[in-house]
Amino acid sequence: MNSKYYVPVGSAATGPFDLEITPESAGWTESSLRVLTLAPGGSAELASGDDEIIVVPLAGSAAVSSEGTEFALTGRRSVFDGPSDFAYVGPDSAYTVTSATGGRFALCGARARQKFPFRYVPAADISVELRGAGNCSRQVHNFGTADRFEADSIIACEVVTPGGNWSSYPSHKHDENRDVESQLEEIYYFEIAEANSTAVDFGGTGFGYHRVYGTPERPIEVLEEVRSGDVVLVPHGYHGPSIAAPGHHMYYLNVMAGPGEDRAWNICDDPAHTWLRGSWEHQTVDPRLPLHAPSEGA
Repeated sequence: MNSKYYVPVGSAATGPFDLEITPESAGWTESSLRVLTLAPGGSAELASGDDEIIVVPLAGSAAVSSEGTEFALTGRRSVFDGPSDFAYVGPDSAYTVTSATGGRFALCGARARQKFPFRYVPAADISVELRGAGNCSRQVHNFGTADRFEADSIIACEVVTPGGNWSSYPSHKHDENRDVESQLEEIYYFEIAEANSTAVDFGGTGFGYHRVYGTPERPIEVLEEVRSGDVVLVPHGYHGPSIAAPGHHMYYLNVMAGPGEDRAWNICDDPAHTWLRGSWEHQTVDPRLPLHAPSEGA
């Protein structure tokens, strides 16, 4: 339905970035995402400004340098090859991303008040969670979640959904600061695999669907067919499911942040669908998971 919260691949390319979502362009205050593609031997000199940044290789390897220190990111061939190592850059920092091999790199951002040090996290330290069961099974890389990584405000993770499965389900929301819920703006960045493959499909036939809907008090309506490089913005409301077309695995990168003092991911299910969680007790996890060899992740 071409909602204003749907950002098709290529429509938000600016300067060196294939994608640039800022708080200003999204119409909110906290979360950002840039995707940088470098040719072999390419380099980009960047500044974090008011944001803290997590540099995550989507495909390829890179060196990230800042404050006189350089970290080599081994990266990965594809987002379907398990979690990647990453580098964290604090606010008010100049940093450089250089790639001898070339590649595609996500720069996940959030407004930050406190400056944490420039640092590196290896892929082996990233928690890989198999969440759900049956056709709601998915694989979650908790690389930048509040319980796994220390930062000021950013919360980030990756989700891999096997072809034919549903994820981000039951539909849930996090748009109020209260005891059981956190107010968080969220970015969904998608990549879809080629048919029966773990190679990313840009410009091909792979697709999925994503839904966002609101409450009577705060209506929002998004139902979009998503392909590699597309983004859906979630300023508020229930979101999910994310549905992977049969034969095409779905990847999405979630970047979240909010204005509250506590850095936490507290969610509320849509009451009409929360019963689904109980059904998982009698089902097994999809045997296709994990999609990567154990040696490639935690």
